[in-house]
Amino acid sequence: MGKGTTELVDLLILLGMGAVVPLGLGLIGGPGLARVRRLWPLAAVPGALSLWLPRGAFAAGCAALYLLGTLAVAAHAPLRLARTRSLAPREVAVLMALGTPSVAATALVAERAGYPLFGFEPHVLTLTVPHFHFAGFTAALVAGLVCQAAAPDSAAARAAALSVPAGTLLVLAGYFLGTWVQFAGAVVLTTGMWLVGLLTWRELRPRTADPVTARLLAVSSAVLALTMLLALWWALGQASGLPHPTLTWMAATHGVGNALGFALCSLLAWRRLRAETPPAIRTDLSHPADLPLPTHR
Repeated sequence: MGKGTTELVDLLILLGMGAVVPLGLGLIGGPGLARVRRLWPLAAVPGALSLWLPRGAFAAGCAALYLLGTLAVAAHAPLRLARTRSLAPREVAVLMALGTPSVAATALVAERAGYPLFGFEPHVLTLTVPHFHFAGFTAALVAGLVCQAAAPDSAAARAAALSVPAGTLLVLAGYFLGTWVQFAGAVVLTTGMWLVGLLTWRELRPRTADPVTARLLAVSSAVLALTMLLALWWALGQASGLPHPTLTWMAATHGVGNALGFALCSLLAWRRLRAETPPAIRTDLSHPADLPLPTHR
């Protein structure tokens, strides 16, 4: 990657560390995660600092502090599973969301140390960091929220909540098993994200009376239609050798679109939904109870 692309990717990582993860933790809820969220700057600030330091022990040490913060988030996954004793689709998505920032942080530590983790080049490790903040954490979290808020008998919502984590895991497996596995992961992940966008547009967006929230949901849905098509194009090209976008072009389109248009808009919209009275859409993932949903348009 060129210097300009690296700087753009670093900015996307900063957005993930400083805004996306704490916003998402607030939507999951629960007293334990609330404490982690309050202390999050202790992890995010050194993590951000590591991006601007030369590779070496000091940069890796700063990144390791961020890794500790993400491990504190990941530790709530088994605690949540023990509490809920549920592998319902919504729960699977939330568990995935809790675990994926630590994957991003592990790649960050290795990249900042200049260590080829599992033999991967630094640019691959660099791209792994934003991928598991946005396609990992945010995508799984929003899929879980959509599954919770959709109609109880919605097969599409359940499919979205399962296919997003499954696609993310397949993409990760593709790093080790080959580009065709990665392409299969892109297909599954794209299917899940398109379902998330469709449900958000058709079922959830009309339920809010707030025009700003409705626009944020609309933008997040529309952006997914294009950015995930780009992801499919790139993955197919990597696997087959067909022409496909460069990493620079993907960072400027797919990366920026998913980070700003999908992740940030989605989380801001769900945060605003929490403030609506009566609640238009259930936005608290801290326990499995559902609230009645209004039908105003």
